[in-house]
Amino acid sequence: MLTYLIGSNKIIYALGAVAAPLLCTLFLKLFAGKLPKDQGREFAVDGKKSAGKIRGAGILFIISFIICALLFVKVSVEYVLYYVLLFAGMLTGYLDDRSEKPWGEYKKAIFDFIISFGTAFTFVHFNKELLGIGLFGLHINIHPVIYIILGTALVWLLINAVNCSDGIDGFSSVLTGISYISAAAAIIIRKGDFNQVLLVAIMILTLLPYLWKNSEPSTMMMGDAGSRALGLFLAILMMKTGNALLTIPLCFMVCVDGLLGILKVSLIRFLKLNVMKKIRTPLHDHCRKNLGWSNSQVRYRFSIIQIVISVITLILIK
Repeated sequence: MLTYLIGSNKIIYALGAVAAPLLCTLFLKLFAGKLPKDQGREFAVDGKKSAGKIRGAGILFIISFIICALLFVKVSVEYVLYYVLLFAGMLTGYLDDRSEKPWGEYKKAIFDFIISFGTAFTFVHFNKELLGIGLFGLHINIHPVIYIILGTALVWLLINAVNCSDGIDGFSSVLTGISYISAAAAIIIRKGDFNQVLLVAIMILTLLPYLWKNSEPSTMMMGDAGSRALGLFLAILMMKTGNALLTIPLCFMVCVDGLLGILKVSLIRFLKLNVMKKIRTPLHDHCRKNLGWSNSQVRYRFSIIQIVISVITLILIK
């Protein structure tokens, strides 16, 4: 919005860089006390240690991000719709965070599906030139209807991948942030679109005050309000690369960590197969419980692996 009032982009970028963390800091100071408290997670490794911590902080940093994005990034109908969908994803997660009885998985899945479909439909409507995938130097165009179906699945999976990986202080945010930066770099390399870079910068800068509170030992957690919106934003970025297959390498560790549990449960529930008996899910719990890694080792090692995969991918993509 301010881009129409101030001529210099550099001034806008500087203002946005300052405003994003300051606004989130202000919101955390004013409203953190009104957020619900975590009850602890029964089956997660060290899950009881989270009991009593502030939960649902995602509502504050996502609202901060949306406000700053509207003020400091060029506004279009497409992106306003994305912000509405991000708000909806955040709100459904926050209502679950506040609920005395956690929402059932099917109820959450339905809301996720509606938001995922809306995101995929919006993307297809405004990005006809990006409806394709690339593989081994080949580019394959995808029919809009097929892309909506596949895009809905992609968004749903990334929402749940980020949500399921949120089990260690600072882990999910840092790992997702690496994928954000990787996606922004891919967009620049393939499309030369710097608008996405500014959005990623604002998102990461908005997250910093929360990460200050979420550093181990944390006093605050993002809850579903944050993790579901972060996953949705990641999905939008991956589709904006113009090759959604880049999700596999650029979001590899988030997907492996977060989706392995969904795969395990689905195989047991629908096919009566338990082929991962010796693997505890999410994978970060397996590393802590079965391999004896500390929380810091999980954060650093998963991040290092993702950085290596992302760098190699960015070197090879066209």
